[in-house]
Amino acid sequence: RCRASAPVTPPFVMLRNAALVLLAAQSATGWASPMLASRVAQQSARVASAPVLRAAFSMAAVGQKLYTGSELPKVAGGLKIGNRKIAVITGTSSGLGLYTLKALLKENKFYVVCAVRDVEKMKRIVVEEGFDSGSLIVMKLELGSLQSVRDFVQNLRAFKLTRPLDSLICNAAVYLPKDPSARFTDDGIEQSMGINHVGHFLLARLLIEDMKKSSDPRCVIVGSITGNTNTIGGGLVYPRADLGELQGLKRTADGEQFVEMIDSSKFFGAKAYKDSKVCNMMTMYELHSRYHESTGINFASMYPGCIAESGLFREKRDWFRKIFPLFMKYVTGGYVSELEAGERLAQCVTDPQCKKSGVYWSWNGNAQQLGVSLDSKGKPRGAGGSGGEIFENAVSDEVKNRDKSRKMWDYTSKIVGLPA
Repeated sequence: RCRASAPVTPPFVMLRNAALVLLAAQSATGWASPMLASRVAQQSARVASAPVLRAAFSMAAVGQKLYTGSELPKVAGGLKIGNRKIAVITGTSSGLGLYTLKALLKENKFYVVCAVRDVEKMKRIVVEEGFDSGSLIVMKLELGSLQSVRDFVQNLRAFKLTRPLDSLICNAAVYLPKDPSARFTDDGIEQSMGINHVGHFLLARLLIEDMKKSSDPRCVIVGSITGNTNTIGGGLVYPRADLGELQGLKRTADGEQFVEMIDSSKFFGAKAYKDSKVCNMMTMYELHSRYHESTGINFASMYPGCIAESGLFREKRDWFRKIFPLFMKYVTGGYVSELEAGERLAQCVTDPQCKKSGVYWSWNGNAQQLGVSLDSKGKPRGAGGSGGEIFENAVSDEVKNRDKSRKMWDYTSKIVGLPA
């Protein structure tokens, strides 16, 4: 049986690992990122020291509303759905979400609800890709607005009526490594945390009643190696995910807006993303411990591998977007195409062996040092690269910290207005 272990680093890969850390560190804030991060923090501190400037800074960071109003509900979709299972995927207009949609449509067993912030863009993609419009529906979901999440749930119920929801795939995410200051959601939450974590947290909790009616209910929340500090990809690449004591999340739960980081530190875009992924994986484990036994819903997280060409890197410099896929493909072996990554995520809701709760899924592909598993003979195999088989991976101590994850649950529940 495969089990997760600490990365094994033979001498001949030391140089490659050094290059990996150097290149990946650039994904935080550029070369010499600690120095730049320090300058950003100092500048933010100066702004925060003046109340008037602080107010102006907050208003500028918030900008226009992300959610300007609900769409008209699509009603009575029973005839369209037929005997197929219903799956909701967030963020299907690009990257992992789009290729997961493709994989599920090939199954011919699912009717997919494409939950996206830009409805018109998704409709164009449906035409461009030649998708069967009778196998999907596009619905508005702006995860940066708690009201939009609630409106989406009501519209979904109006469409499917009494039909159960069979699969919920929480995939959508933002990654803002170049931003020198925080952006905020409509509810005054830093966007990486608000969209990646808080919006999905509310969505999953509101849809529990709809999922538990299914004969095979599954909820998958996409995790990331970058949020797991027990791997090179998450442990040696600056900055590391660190929730602290969740002081920032507590301040938000207590009603304070424009808190920049979950640990109350100054904004650091790459760390904000990693912290949100820790919260995603914590949420999965909390959902499992609180709801699996009573509802039968299987809750899981997964790491699809390094999708080096993903639109998630659209905020990166041009040279990085060109070199990074080549580096991951030919140096680390951690490269996974969007097609394969989408098939992996779809596997989590279609494969009988994935009908298991409280699991963090990975694949023992060609990755050399990003995440390592041991086979039955104790031989190291990469976890995350192309190819290989699915296995139950281990998460970091931070993710498994039950005291901290309970605090995360309580604070986030308060933020979204639900009982803990």
